[in-house]
Amino acid sequence: MPKSVIIPPGTPTPIAPFVPGTLADGVVYVSGTLPFDAENNVVHVGDAAAQTRHVLETIKKVIETAGGSLSDVTFNSIFITDWANYAAVNQVYAEYFPGEKPARFCIQCGLVKPDALIEIASVAHIGKKGA
Repeated sequence: MPKSVIIPPGTPTPIAPFVPGTLADGVVYVSGTLPFDAENNVVHVGDAAAQTRHVLETIKKVIETAGGSLSDVTFNSIFITDWANYAAVNQVYAEYFPGEKPARFCIQCGLVKPDALIEIASVAHIGKKGA
């Protein structure tokens, strides 16, 4: 099965050996996405809602680069550092996924950079359109 690496224009070099996304057989797999700027620094320190928005915008760019949209997302894995941020995360999340929601899970854990409050990985089924 052929696969295509998905790297939106302007994407910074990852801090580990991975790519932002991979398209295989009409499915986009988006790597765990943190609230990083172009230099891999955490943005919106202390603001879970703003970090969630930043992460979802980054995921949106990966999926759109592959030829899909957020409406194609079927599954999200959400990692948060503190349950106190759960409501703020959900409020922003609902803006990006109105109507029918993708399946998901959410767990509390430590993340690779202490100021990061959230990380999301996504799966989107875009069919045979794409990169």
